[in-house]
Amino acid sequence: MTSPLTGRVALVTGGSRGIGAAIALALAKAGAAVGVNYRARAAEAEAVAATITRGGGRALAIQADVSEGGAVAHMVESVARQLGPVDILVNNAGIAPVRGIDELTEAEFDATLAVNLKSAFLCTQAVLPQMRARRWGRIVNISSGAARGAGAVGVHYNASKAGLEGLTRGYAARLVKEGITVNAVAPSLIETDMVKAGIAQTPARIPLGRFGTAEEVAQVVMMLVGNAYMTGQTVALCGGMAFN
Repeated sequence: MTSPLTGRVALVTGGSRGIGAAIALALAKAGAAVGVNYRARAAEAEAVAATITRGGGRALAIQADVSEGGAVAHMVESVARQLGPVDILVNNAGIAPVRGIDELTEAEFDATLAVNLKSAFLCTQAVLPQMRARRWGRIVNISSGAARGAGAVGVHYNASKAGLEGLTRGYAARLVKEGITVNAVAPSLIETDMVKAGIAQTPARIPLGRFGTAEEVAQVVMMLVGNAYMTGQTVALCGGMAFN
């Protein structure tokens, strides 16, 4: 049987590890060729791409600081040239410097919004012509429970993820008639390096009793990619800590 995404090309920002790597591998397993974006972790991104190619898929590890417009344009052009036009965009790149309200600096606030929010705008704008040409596209933005709750990182992170969900709804409303869906996934306390670094050392406050996994986030992303009727939605993934 043909895999559901055979012939499609995906681009995953921040795809070298954690949630991004799990999403890249899930997309490849479904048949998509995958551009694995990274900023600094070249070896890890190359390892993800190598895993995909060993399994018979097509992949490209591609460096770009996605908070910079020129770098994004070059990245999207390179993916299109080597893999094909982008059909699926997963905006996963993000930073989360933990800061209290009295120690947060203007530079840290600006950097967090640039990487977590502006990058999604830049990448979306860059791939839209390719999606519009085929009247088919899937855009999934990786948000966070911090978009609606206090969270443990800081107000800069809250603002960046709340903005990302607003961006999701805005694009969804404007692209719905062009065959392009735009949705978000909002994970909370997933067992990644960020959580292990001390944001939540134990899952004691999670009703389910454990941290989520990157693979479980990837499952939700794949559901959104496969659903042509859902758009403008944010899917929470939090082990029962909150309900929409």
